[in-house]
Amino acid sequence: MELKNIIAEVKESIGIITINRPEVRNALNMETVNEMKSVLEQWRTDSSVQVVVFTGAGEKSFAAGADIAQLRERTLFDALESNMQSFYRELEQYEKPTIAAVNGFALGGGCELAMSCDIRIASENAKFGLPELNLAIIPGAGGTQRLARLVGKGKAVEMILTGAMIDAAEAKQMGLVTQVASPDELMSAVRKTADAILAKGPLAVRLAKLAVQTGLETDLDTGMVIERLAQAILFTSEDKREGTTAFLEKRKPNFQGK
Repeated sequence: MELKNIIAEVKESIGIITINRPEVRNALNMETVNEMKSVLEQWRTDSSVQVVVFTGAGEKSFAAGADIAQLRERTLFDALESNMQSFYRELEQYEKPTIAAVNGFALGGGCELAMSCDIRIASENAKFGLPELNLAIIPGAGGTQRLARLVGKGKAVEMILTGAMIDAAEAKQMGLVTQVASPDELMSAVRKTADAILAKGPLAVRLAKLAVQTGLETDLDTGMVIERLAQAILFTSEDKREGTTAFLEKRKPNFQGK
């Protein structure tokens, strides 16, 4: 697939998807979504990619919402099909860890994209918001659900109903992002986080993500069963033997993902 709206590259086990539409503040049209989906599908079985990072071209926007021209023409049936909501759910459940490197505006669908990632790291100039009600619609790609789960019901309702934007510092205080870095240091902070993940056993990373993501959507006892079963699988792995042996021998482990 020829990529016209994104840049996809792999650097030292990290796959980087850069939304490359700076002339429209990296607005997300369906062509862009389809390109991201295609790349993620290719990387799903690519062992050279262990962590996936999303960011935006330029210094002003991560992704400033959906393409309004396309949005204006969408119908009731488009909303019911909700391709973007489905894609973000696939991203949330993606086997490999994902990081949003938020460099500027993350509004509407862009904020929803960031919330679908496992980890969000923001530049000091980042702005977050779900302003869809200004267009007489609501966040429709998971925003009403993920924001409440991340920051709490009260703040989520306030942000959505008022369309207010928050800066990176407030986003960190609320728990929407985990780190804030200067614009020049953003990708270094992302790299440091990615490297910390890459140093861990790949199977453990995958099952830890599954346990948290799946367990959060159920009751505590069911979540505990999911955790127990994930641990049981890991206890049979070669990486578990390597990790414990390396610790006892005071050396760096050599994980194989087996």
